[in-house]
Amino acid sequence: NAQGSNPVRVSFVNVNDQSGNGDRLCFNVGRELYFYIYKGVRKAADLSKPIDKRIYKGTQPTCHDFNHLTATAESVSLLVGFSAGQVQLIDPIKKETSKLFNEERLIDKSRVTCVKWVPGSESLFLVAHSSGNMYLYNVEHTCGTTAPHYQLLKQGESFAVHTCKSKSTRNPLLKWTVGEGALNEFAFSPDGKFLACVSQDGFLRVFNFDSVELHGTMKSYFGGLLCVCWSPDGKYIVTGGEDDLVTVWSFVDCRVIARGHGHKSWVSVVAFDPYTTSVEESDPMEFSGSDEDFQDLHFGRDRANSTQSRLSKRNSTDSRPVSVTYRFGSVGQDTQLCLWDLTEDILFPHQPLSRARTHTNVMNATSPPAGSGGTNPGSNGNSITTPGNSVPPPLPRSNSLPHSAVSNAGSKSSVMDGAIASGVSKFATLSLHDRKERHHEKDHKRNHSMGHISSKSSDKLNLVTKTKTDPAKTLGTPLCPRMEDVPLLEPLICKKIAHERLTVLIFLEDCIVTACQEGFICTWARPGKV
Repeated sequence: NAQGSNPVRVSFVNVNDQSGNGDRLCFNVGRELYFYIYKGVRKAADLSKPIDKRIYKGTQPTCHDFNHLTATAESVSLLVGFSAGQVQLIDPIKKETSKLFNEERLIDKSRVTCVKWVPGSESLFLVAHSSGNMYLYNVEHTCGTTAPHYQLLKQGESFAVHTCKSKSTRNPLLKWTVGEGALNEFAFSPDGKFLACVSQDGFLRVFNFDSVELHGTMKSYFGGLLCVCWSPDGKYIVTGGEDDLVTVWSFVDCRVIARGHGHKSWVSVVAFDPYTTSVEESDPMEFSGSDEDFQDLHFGRDRANSTQSRLSKRNSTDSRPVSVTYRFGSVGQDTQLCLWDLTEDILFPHQPLSRARTHTNVMNATSPPAGSGGTNPGSNGNSITTPGNSVPPPLPRSNSLPHSAVSNAGSKSSVMDGAIASGVSKFATLSLHDRKERHHEKDHKRNHSMGHISSKSSDKLNLVTKTKTDPAKTLGTPLCPRMEDVPLLEPLICKKIAHERLTVLIFLEDCIVTACQEGFICTWARPGKV
């Protein structure tokens, strides 16, 4: 497969036939699209016998998605997005090419970046483009022979949603304009109610899909965000992007709770492993509840769906009788697969009440690394901040970089002396920048008048307020906390598994599936599953 062509993608569907061989696999490579029986860890597919193969001219497939609701042994509905903007609905079992959407490219001329069926729907699907627009389609409707006319339905901070104005119902039903630059990927929450979008402007935006409300946002450390996924219980979102980091965001608290550094280049896919995400009782004797709950906790321990129900129980109990670990993975352009564990100490940092009341920041108990010298004000254990400005407690870190003292933004003293003194070159550059920023904050506001979201000059055609968010403005805010303000995860494993950039990571019950830009699709058996 040529380097320049679109990323290789893989989609799975189970057609529930009686033989037990119900898994089907679709992948695109270059101009071609293939559909095969998938035998998992048992046997490689016979590449000479695809159920369906298509070669496209003038446009390349970029992404695809099966409708799991309607799939049968006789018929499956597969959506395919293309580099020139069209979307095709095909049935690779019946072989009838059924429908083409945006055929004349009147709706959007840019590349399709992501296409997904709306969860629980047999006919609605959502398509994202590199234009930054998303469109909601219904397979039953036509696209019309003229460019659509739109009417504003809802507008918010850096997004707008329009309905299609026409006498008879036509596609698209809705047009979403989100952020700046390409919309790289979106993902529906497990319950289908929320939609997480990541864009080239570096923002994660999470919407309530039905009410079209913005639930929360996050900004990458730098560069665009390329991929996004939800934890099986819908409580956490993980993103990956051009900052080489994976970022874990709490859906409930709308804040970054951890970052992971292991990749040496852009992160192209993030995915949770629902089969390894575990919930364990710390002491079964303490458990109180109905017998059904009790059985649910003890049987079917390795099933993803019961994991979901246990996770919801786990998170609803304040006494926290069970412990939880989320496992997720990531693959990147550095050809590496990383596996990560999200554990209790990151999810629920324990903070003694007495400490929380006195505004005293307790540093983590590890002594500063050798050679940091005694000049680090953060190394004496406590850094006192002025009463009344309660500072968030420092979070546990799974690596040994020394903490710098945290002071509130109002104080004149430079925040990061500690880091400079301890000679952490990585942060020393940050701290100098930080010091400058603090002193010039007032001049900034006076002289540069950053066109922030408050400038409401909306141009008439595109009603989104187009304002570049200055990265220096978001760094150090809840949108994008500084590196030293959130725990930094290290990968459990980080392994080179390909020769070209990786583009696929899918967790299945007995294996993990990856694919790289060369067109190799690999099935990795889980331990004990061969």
